Amino acid sequence: MSELPKSVRLTEVGPRDGLQIEARILTVDEKLALIDALAAAGLSEIEVGSFVNPKAVPQMATTGELFRRLVKRPGTSYRGLWLNRRGLEQAIATPQIDLHGKLTITASETFIRRNTNRSIDEAFVEMAAWLPLYREVGVTDCSLGVMTAFGCTFEGDIPAQTSIALIARARDIVADGGVRLTALDLADTTGWGNPLLVQRLVGGIRERWPELAIKLHLHDTRGLGIANAIAGLQMGVAEFDGSIGGLGGCPFAGLRGAAGNVCTEDLAFACEELGIATGIDLNQLCEAARLAQSLVGRELPGKVFRAGHRRANSQ
Repeated sequence: MSELPKSVRLTEVGPRDGLQIEARILTVDEKLALIDALAAAGLSEIEVGSFVNPKAVPQMATTGELFRRLVKRPGTSYRGLWLNRRGLEQAIATPQIDLHGKLTITASETFIRRNTNRSIDEAFVEMAAWLPLYREVGVTDCSLGVMTAFGCTFEGDIPAQTSIALIARARDIVADGGVRLTALDLADTTGWGNPLLVQRLVGGIRERWPELAIKLHLHDTRGLGIANAIAGLQMGVAEFDGSIGGLGGCPFAGLRGAAGNVCTEDLAFACEELGIATGIDLNQLCEAARLAQSLVGRELPGKVFRAGHRRANSQ
């Protein structure tokens, strides 16, 4: 177990991962208002949308227009997501996107087939084909996302060594493609993780590749989102994804009515209570959560935006 980090970097995925499962399709103006409120609260990285088939995820049909109309705030990176070569090509052609090298693998064969209609082996073949495109646009470093890293609704527990073996395989492909793997994004895609599983996988990766930065993408499907984040903090993890108000949930996870991603403002509050700097104005972030709730038209599961910032309430 490591010392708690002095500061953390929180990436906001609400406009993408949070909204993708929502029944109400937000307009471009509504999404822009939410994105700007998030940036105004001090979030340094925001996932704006994904380049995916709009028939499969209708909420993401306006991603290109969103990027074109963005009024970017200095100090904030505006990211996108893609799951195949076509999506990557669309991202490269999109103005205003802060392009970064991102690769994705999935530890569950069942989940990847439901999510992307291909196998793990096919995903590795496609990964190799992405690397020349990254080099062409000057991207030499990349991160590797590991979906269902801790377990899967369909396949149950995913042993840490399974995820580690897939990371090793991806690392070799990346090196052969002339790109450098610098970071891992470990995703609890279906909310299967618990603090012990988080510490086992993070610890196993640290033992083998101590030079790789680790980010955790956690879901609160079974109420352990913040507990899993604190387990990560105790292992020295200093990067996390969060979704405003607790928006989210994967449309391919086989779960109905489950809570979504770990809530950004709840996670920021937990960090501050532990003496860990976030660089975020928590009161403004709570305002953004209330805006998100109003836009989607349903009650969101986040807690801090209702109760308020404890320190602010005591003044």
